[in-house]
Amino acid sequence: MSRRPFILADRAGGRGPPVIRRPQRAHCDREVAVSRFMLTAVPFTGHVAPLCAVAAALVARGHEVRFYSGSAFRGRIEETGSTFVPWNAAPDFDENDLASSFPRLVGKKGVGQLLINVVDVFIRTAPAQVSDLMAEWERVPWDAIVGDEVSVGAVFFAERTGCPRGTFAVLPLNMVGPGGPPSGLGIAPGRNALTKARDAALRAAVPLLSRPLRAPLAAARAAVGLPPSPRTFDQVVFSPRLVVASGSPLLDYARDDRPASVHFVGAVQQLPTRPPSLPDWWGELDDRTVVHVTQGTQNIDPEDLIRPALEALGKSDVLVVVATGMPGRDVLPFAVPSNARVAGFLPYAELLPRVDVVVTNGGWGGVLAALSHGIPLVIAGGDLDKPEVAARVAWAGAGVNLRTGTPSAAAVGRAVGRIREDPTFRDAAARVGADLRGRGGAPRAAELFETLPAE
Repeated sequence: MSRRPFILADRAGGRGPPVIRRPQRAHCDREVAVSRFMLTAVPFTGHVAPLCAVAAALVARGHEVRFYSGSAFRGRIEETGSTFVPWNAAPDFDENDLASSFPRLVGKKGVGQLLINVVDVFIRTAPAQVSDLMAEWERVPWDAIVGDEVSVGAVFFAERTGCPRGTFAVLPLNMVGPGGPPSGLGIAPGRNALTKARDAALRAAVPLLSRPLRAPLAAARAAVGLPPSPRTFDQVVFSPRLVVASGSPLLDYARDDRPASVHFVGAVQQLPTRPPSLPDWWGELDDRTVVHVTQGTQNIDPEDLIRPALEALGKSDVLVVVATGMPGRDVLPFAVPSNARVAGFLPYAELLPRVDVVVTNGGWGGVLAALSHGIPLVIAGGDLDKPEVAARVAWAGAGVNLRTGTPSAAAVGRAVGRIREDPTFRDAAARVGADLRGRGGAPRAAELFETLPAE
């Protein structure tokens, strides 16, 4: 039996944003009644893919799921059994060409890129996201909304309507707590009086560090009819009710100050729905030491990491398998050594069981996938959340942090050599992998999100 949807009603006197009246539920003798979910993800592959796995798990459990994201992901979303809802009023941007939609990003990297990403891509698109969501809601309401941690439009929608909201953290958990430093700085929590004092000072500085976000957040709230709020960006985006986080406490510095609303569910990956297409050279992976090199799907200039990795490993006794990060881009703009093979995308379910070391720019989803297979990593994390990912993996002992997004060939070579020679890296990766695999993944996430409409 389906739950009856919420009823949208005006505030008394017709003033202010609409609110929700929850109807009385009919009796249901099923353990979990059918619910209507809206999932939202900013249209980046690393955000959409794990939420697609959650969507598929919810559908498999009998729920009705709609999924709001960019048109490039329509096919992937519909394969989960979800109904695709496109960014319409919101700018339907191309993740591989962000500057076309957000020109302030031209030439930006590092902190400058991060701030503009947050302001232009996440915050300033939020009013248009709310417009899209309200239009779909007025067509057919839903019982709960789940967004990734940068879907600001989902936050504003839930605040306007009172719809139950959960957060699915597709990135390293960037939640300021009462202990440790703010996430995102690539700094491990302090263990002595001096470093703990440093952490406290950094936490106190969060309002100041987030000052450039205040005016854009206030403007976006006003644009959708919400009152001013003193909350910082990280306080806005995480649901106080339920945060389901990809990853493991072993990749969260084993912090003990996370609220009870946070649940880690390991690596959340969408399983392929059809047999993958494998390149002609796939059989060459047999009985070889394989090093996989990837720069993910953003900041994919191959000069940053792929070229130095190939220079470092071109004369070694390994087979180097490179993913360029763009479908169809199976060649590089420079000559590659004879022991290298190149493809745009590669099926990780088939590739990773054959890989010995991963050299990566630190995309969270790829890192979790590698660690789930017990593979140690060399991470060149230069932008956005990548330095934080690199720091967490190094803290867990499962890889080497190169501390730059543009390493030298010599640095890459030394790091790969360390991992191949020192078994403690593989041992640590195996420990993290076992924990990731034991946390339930997408089915556990779906089970947790089922509690949202029930309260």
